[in-house]
Amino acid sequence: MFDFDFTLADSSRAVAICVNHALSRLGLPGAPGDAIARTIGMDLTTVLTTLAGEEHRPRGGEFFDHFRRKADEVMVDGTAFLPGADRVLNTLHAAGYPIAIVSTKAAFRIEAALDRDGLRGTVDVIVGADEVSRCKPDPEGLIQAAGLLGFPNGQCVYVGDSEVDARAAEAAGMPFIPVLSGPTPAETFGRFRCRAVLAGVGDLLVASE
Repeated sequence: MFDFDFTLADSSRAVAICVNHALSRLGLPGAPGDAIARTIGMDLTTVLTTLAGEEHRPRGGEFFDHFRRKADEVMVDGTAFLPGADRVLNTLHAAGYPIAIVSTKAAFRIEAALDRDGLRGTVDVIVGADEVSRCKPDPEGLIQAAGLLGFPNGQCVYVGDSEVDARAAEAAGMPFIPVLSGPTPAETFGRFRCRAVLAGVGDLLVASE
């Protein structure tokens, strides 16, 4: 199982455009790209409160609507798969491994990016934010994906780039492999039991040899 943003793909510029568009529509100041990047993987209400303050939590629905409309324009075109991601997906699929993606991004946007690059057939299950009632770090998405794949949680491995991913895997009782292709530093993962710590998803095949 894989997270999407900063694990398999980079859509940080598009996300920054969408976040700042939504903040502007709420009459709030924009946020710098590095601050926005650190929120990728959080649900959008948490993004809003992290960037603008807890007092804006009641406006989470408005923020979501503005973000979504802008994302319809820019998100898929602004998403690029990270080096080695296509090789990992194709190799694991060819070897017969069932593959899932569990992300706080909407599933249909992930599907569109996979379709564009000819990778949709490598992924068996996609669980996005639009398909769960509680986003990561809640384990709901991981548990749902494991059930759809037909495996116990402990027989799945989740690969992600953030503390949110690590906490979700821990709560699901699922082995975790962090990749350092996002803004989360390696020391963040020190308190979690990790199978390996990799520079990027492309190193996954080397680590499994």
